[in-house]
Amino acid sequence: MTPFDRITHDSAVMGGKPCIRGMRVTVGMIVGQIGAGHTIEELLAEYPYLEREDISIQAVGQKSCVSSNAN
Repeated sequence: MTPFDRITHDSAVMGGKPCIRGMRVTVGMIVGQIGAGHTIEELLAEYPYLEREDISIQAVGQKSCVSSNAN
């Protein structure tokens, strides 16, 4: 699974915002948390259903580009 495979768009989920693997966790939420200084370990504890690959630094950079382009 590539980082972009983890990003889904569904108008029935979170208003069509880019989400992680179809869950109600938006890319923007994760990017915002990383930007606010939260660590990957903190995010994994807060969102135990996420996988490390969902919020890896490489993936977050790519996701933020997708999130910016989706607005």
